[in-house]
Amino acid sequence: MAKKRRKVKKRRMHAPRMSFGELFFLHKSIFILGALAVVILIAALCAFSYFAKNYTITNVYVDGNVHYSDEEIMNMIMVDKLDRNSIYLSLKYRNKEVTGVPFIEKMDVEILSPDTIRINVYEKAIAGYVKYLDRYIFFDREGIVVETSEQPSSEVPLVLGLTFDYIVLHEKLPVENESVFSEILDVTQVLKKYDLSADKIFFDSNFHLYIYFENVEVSLGTNDNIDEKVIQLQYILPKLQGKSGILEMSEYDSNTQNITFEEKN
Repeated sequence: MAKKRRKVKKRRMHAPRMSFGELFFLHKSIFILGALAVVILIAALCAFSYFAKNYTITNVYVDGNVHYSDEEIMNMIMVDKLDRNSIYLSLKYRNKEVTGVPFIEKMDVEILSPDTIRINVYEKAIAGYVKYLDRYIFFDREGIVVETSEQPSSEVPLVLGLTFDYIVLHEKLPVENESVFSEILDVTQVLKKYDLSADKIFFDSNFHLYIYFENVEVSLGTNDNIDEKVIQLQYILPKLQGKSGILEMSEYDSNTQNITFEEKN
């Protein structure tokens, strides 16, 4: 007779449970990394809370702005909640050029104290502006059109005598002699240096320069000796207040000092 086979039940052996100390010993590096991550997270949250609380901007100074008010400058760069933090804002505007804002080349943020900043505005060097089809066209030292406006400016003079058939924003004014733009900037900067505000600048066909101060026309000739001429001009103009006529300075230099005034009735 065939023997019946007995079914033998196999018992599954269970590993003995490890204590926390044994688990820690076997997985020590994992526990250490986890604990370190928790410490870093807590430190980061504490640092964030500290900087959020103590570096919130409450005082703002604006420097270098001419074409825009302090409030307009602040609204340009402080557009969301993060921008109210002095550290974040200073990092955001570090070595950053500003695009899409007429007249402004760049701005940076200087932290004076945790809650106080100074916004330094660097405006484009506007040489002057011309009138074209009922609008005023502002251009920089290279003759590039930087902005058009319906309003004239009291900061730079209106330039007459330039001929062109069209204008394109952010491109050069298409004039015959492009060197005139650097001459215009030279003149406007010298006038500003001596606190003289001209109404208009005119270049004739030979690019001789005429500057207008209310009813006084000043003939300066070429751009030679422009500094010396304007130095004298700052002393002469107050004496011509209320008068109308032509002040001839085209032949003036340190040797001849030839200046005449022809008054008009």
